[in-house]
Amino acid sequence: MSSSQTLSNPSLVLQRNEALFAEKSILVAGNIDDQYPIELQKMASSSTFCFNDYRYFEKLQNQLQDSHFTHNYSGKTDGSQFDLLLVYIPKAKPELEYLLANLTPHLKAGAEIVLVGEKKCGIKSVSSLLEAYAEQINMIDSAKHCSVIYAELSKAVKPFVEEKWIKDYQINLNDISLTIRSLPGVFSFGELDKGSELLLNNLPEALNGTALDFGCGAGVLSCYLLKQYPELTLDMVDINAYALASAQLTLAKNDLKANVFASDVFSKVDKQYDVLISNPPFHSGQKTNYEAAETFINQSKNHLKKKGKLIIVANKFLRYEPLLNAAYKTFVEEAADNKFKVLSCKG
Repeated sequence: MSSSQTLSNPSLVLQRNEALFAEKSILVAGNIDDQYPIELQKMASSSTFCFNDYRYFEKLQNQLQDSHFTHNYSGKTDGSQFDLLLVYIPKAKPELEYLLANLTPHLKAGAEIVLVGEKKCGIKSVSSLLEAYAEQINMIDSAKHCSVIYAELSKAVKPFVEEKWIKDYQINLNDISLTIRSLPGVFSFGELDKGSELLLNNLPEALNGTALDFGCGAGVLSCYLLKQYPELTLDMVDINAYALASAQLTLAKNDLKANVFASDVFSKVDKQYDVLISNPPFHSGQKTNYEAAETFINQSKNHLKKKGKLIIVANKFLRYEPLLNAAYKTFVEEAADNKFKVLSCKG
């Protein structure tokens, strides 16, 4: 059994209910953020893990027999189905709805569905999402501010159609028009956030060469850049499988091209750029987490060409200025409103 220090509270509660998983074919997905999948693999007769966060997929993929970094799981290659679905509740309810729709078609009739998550994520309210799949839904355990919800698949499941879950919205900014396509679980799902809007309204007059969009989300910044500066060559990175899929959808919709790939900050980035641009992520689960943004700023100079430009937008309360001062000689506040600020540095 794993050391409790390495496990999240939801996994610690699952430890109390391990009989559920013994000798079963299990499918696991959702907000997996610890090493408990290794233990689940030992208990189950077979196990498949679907990660939407590249950080944890990267850490565990070599220790798991069947793991996928995916936004749309397509099933076992032999067509067999699972006895049990375990979902770690994500913070966004639409993402849970999407996961259930995507994964339940791969379950046997009568298969068990187990949801686990922290109470502050609203796990009590998610029980209603299981009503489309089960007659009886029960909370079977509660500890460490977490709960375990249990149901058995007793209703017919519709085939999964990804297109039904894509939300489109239009951007019309400075004579540039774009259609943004986004899946549940993506930052600013279905609308342009105000920070990105401030950044796009305060871009330099000229950008050229190569650019990297860190934390690209649905591709708003990159697609706007490609329209504004068609000579740019763009790479787009994110850790979120839904974001990367959305970015690809947005590029295709607007007939644009860029290189989209998963990377934990710079983990898969091996070159330097003329431009680094970002609306850096700073939330992880229900807690504010600055680690990715701090790593991005601290390591950015290593990936910026001489005389290259770093451009970021941030909430006003985030103190990125000391980090920028440590990494660069100077920084400039290009623009600000009552909530956001645009900061830039030169390599």
